[in-house]
Amino acid sequence: MMEKVYIGKIVSTHGIKGEIRIISDFPYKEKAFKVGTDILINNREYTITSYRRHKNYDMITLKDYTNINDVMFLMRQSVYKEKSKLYLEEDEILDSELMNYKVLSEGGQQGEICEIFFASPTNKILRVKFIDKEILIPFFSPLIKKVDYKNKEIIVEVIEGM
Repeated sequence: MMEKVYIGKIVSTHGIKGEIRIISDFPYKEKAFKVGTDILINNREYTITSYRRHKNYDMITLKDYTNINDVMFLMRQSVYKEKSKLYLEEDEILDSELMNYKVLSEGGQQGEICEIFFASPTNKILRVKFIDKEILIPFFSPLIKKVDYKNKEIIVEVIEGM
């Protein structure tokens, strides 16, 4: 069975030539919206013929849809991508998968990720619950010593006072 990954939501059209405006916080947009690849809307595949960024939106056009009236039925629909067609590298991990990783401190404590959020567009924060405390760890920081993708573990340094 194919695994679908949520990419974003169609919020409006742009212009009269069938361009679609998508709001998305998906981290690998260059792979998700690659021209010539497919996206899924209502479990139907559509081929992307153009992609560009415009303000906070991802703008795409779809094969055989060249008029604003052709795409109106897609408004407010969720956009998905088949996970196997994202061609992610080993170190490119989706947040939904990262939630299943174990967090191990260098001192031997084991924790679990309760939440992942962004303090800024590039600053991913992990909220990690250990037995006796909960801490926030920036994902791209020196506190993350190693991400073991094979064993689904993150080794962290817990500094005194955290």
